Amino acid sequence: MAAFWQAFLFILAAEMGDKTQLVALTFATRFAARTVLAAVFVATLLVHLFSVAIGELLGLALPAFWLGLAAGLAFIGFGLWTLRGDTLDESEPRALARFGPFLTVAITFFLAELGDKTMLATITLASQQRAFVPVWLGSTLGMVAADGIAILVGMAAGRRLPERAIRYVAAAIFIVAGIWTIAEQLLP
Repeated sequence: MAAFWQAFLFILAAEMGDKTQLVALTFATRFAARTVLAAVFVATLLVHLFSVAIGELLGLALPAFWLGLAAGLAFIGFGLWTLRGDTLDESEPRALARFGPFLTVAITFFLAELGDKTMLATITLASQQRAFVPVWLGSTLGMVAADGIAILVGMAAGRRLPERAIRYVAAAIFIVAGIWTIAEQLLP
């Protein structure tokens, strides 16, 4: 159960201000909230299934010390990436519009998530936790919760999130987790 909650909270924090959250917010200004949330959920289930599988394989293939050290450095990197922020390129969603709202959102979200920090964070968590289903479901639900917030904001306030404060808190969580993870590897 700890793996589920860790994945849920880390991915919830990582998604705040991320480009895929901006995708969800943007689509919520154009399509029905239920459609956007359902498409985000399906795309996230698939991306995170793939991510957890990669993480599990890395966890089996690499020694625990080096994996923990790499995970700590990755978390610090995610924190710095979060501070930098993401932007949304809106040209791709228009090109996919011919598929209808659900597929447009799902395909766009899936493609935007590939190689994104939340995908990489899920891989990192899975490599450490070695709890496939809890990490998969926790990371998926954390992502959907964060994007659900964006959808609500998109419906209520349009296209702007209070990004700066959210970004700083999410970045701090990642950097502290990274330092903690490295310290656990280096200090007996």
